[in-house]
Amino acid sequence: MYYLHVDVFSSQPYSGNSLAVFPDSGGLSGEQMTRITREMRHFESVFLAPDPAHKRTWGARVFDLAEELDFAGHPLIGAACVLHALHGVGENESWHLKLKARTVDVTTRRRSAGRYTAVLDQGPATFLGRPTIPELATWFSLDADDLDPELPPEVLSTGLRYLIVPVHGDALERARIAQDLDAPLAAVGAQFAYLLDAAALEGRHWNNDGNLEDVATGSGAGCAAAYLRRHSRIGDGETVTLHQGRLTGRASQMAISAHGEGQSIRSVTVGGEVAFVAEGHLKELPA
Repeated sequence: MYYLHVDVFSSQPYSGNSLAVFPDSGGLSGEQMTRITREMRHFESVFLAPDPAHKRTWGARVFDLAEELDFAGHPLIGAACVLHALHGVGENESWHLKLKARTVDVTTRRRSAGRYTAVLDQGPATFLGRPTIPELATWFSLDADDLDPELPPEVLSTGLRYLIVPVHGDALERARIAQDLDAPLAAVGAQFAYLLDAAALEGRHWNNDGNLEDVATGSGAGCAAAYLRRHSRIGDGETVTLHQGRLTGRASQMAISAHGEGQSIRSVTVGGEVAFVAEGHLKELPA
């Protein structure tokens, strides 16, 4: 089975967030996709299958090392650029990717051989509350003074439910997950946490046990864009660059924007550059 290895949110290979894209995965089971993803050892893999009833529409299933995801950012951006390379005819193209929960639109542009940019429209943001969590700073091995006093923690979603945790000073560099966050996050209606330095426009995200730090989190970046817009830290429709991955040695840049006012954020976009690194074939599929 044919696959491509791309780096997302970077203009150069060996930076940004790596991804395995399987452009024609029809016939694979979810268990096979899970085992392939674990074998590839990228943070996530995406498996595509064309929809014969709709032009420029592909089914997309995204897996991380633990499970299938309802939504993700960097796999969809990488997948769309692979589709452009394989099936695009113009410099600019648009693609419809059908996930389990919904269909999203991604626009792509060919910059040069093996270099693309893409913008994912994540749709509207849903704001789900501002929980009071006295021990929140300790979740990340921080002190209460490390939390940004001007911005509240907030749960919101553009596909996955994130608790946005605003920090300031050098807190982002010192942060570490101190306990498994699955249960504490579920208690406030969130699936994941995203630390955000709003002044520096930089974020960090780990899996909930803290064992693996993500290089660039497209779904989290979408929530960060909606959050920053709600709190008037970015303008209506203004595109800014959100940084992530610097502390992992794989600096990434995500172009984010949000359209709307207050809690009425009608559209969030996340985009970035994609570099093609390698291609190959699986000689044998898992049983």
